[in-house]
Amino acid sequence: MTTYVYSPRYGPEWPDHVFPTEKYRLVAERLKAIGEALVEPEPATREQILLVHTREYLDRLDAMTSTPALGYFEFEVPCSRQVVDAFRYAAGGSILAGRLALREGAAGNVGGGFHHAFAAHGEGFCILNDLAIMIRVLQKEGLIRRAAVIDLDLHQGNGTAHIFRSDPDVYTFSMHQENNYPVKQRSTWDIGLDDFTGDDEYLKRLRDAMPKILDGHKPDLVVYQAGADCYKEDKLGLLKLTIEGIAERDRIVYRESRARGLPVAATLGGGYPAKTEDVVTIHFNTLKLLVET
Repeated sequence: MTTYVYSPRYGPEWPDHVFPTEKYRLVAERLKAIGEALVEPEPATREQILLVHTREYLDRLDAMTSTPALGYFEFEVPCSRQVVDAFRYAAGGSILAGRLALREGAAGNVGGGFHHAFAAHGEGFCILNDLAIMIRVLQKEGLIRRAAVIDLDLHQGNGTAHIFRSDPDVYTFSMHQENNYPVKQRSTWDIGLDDFTGDDEYLKRLRDAMPKILDGHKPDLVVYQAGADCYKEDKLGLLKLTIEGIAERDRIVYRESRARGLPVAATLGGGYPAKTEDVVTIHFNTLKLLVET
């Protein structure tokens, strides 16, 4: 059984921004249209967020909401109360997806994947690191000890890598375009791809990597950051995967995890194509394949 988590609060209003926040609503509508039920999360609490982020950072966020334009200096998005609340709901959605994945075998957050946020600051459209918050909450609740983050966004998961840099129980794997944002941190395993890498090489590298990660680390949960920005028509990247190639990427993650009886919690991550319907299709496929694979 697979469950999907979604809140209408996921999509803050960022007029004329490269990040198409309407994608969350559009993906949710497509899931509903095929009869899938969506579970609405509660926002992550301050106590849960403090398992990852510093108190000073959260206090600074609270202060910044009175001057939202200041957020552009750090996050490249405005930092209004509505925006911060959207990230709290996304983190709550990832926590719930993690719990449901452990119970049902797989769950998808129709949002989340904000892997550039560090413990003490945000970056690159990311204010709160929902991936890290999910893992720390599940660890605190005694539901998991070990996790593997499979980050297949175009951009390296630098915030996640840094947060877990000294934790051997959390394996961070990032396969990304090397010659691109951000300033890299050291994951447990990084594969930096050349510009213009396409389906064949990408999928071969992933097929080779997944068994090594899962058999070596033996996680209790696979956290899958399924970015759509490796798509060949993405405005912020130079990887050249097709929509079908990205779907096969998803299948590889799901097949390798299920072959070992490992639950998977998926988040959506980035995606900045010329046509919003392309990113919606990619994200919809990622979530639908949780059921079909």
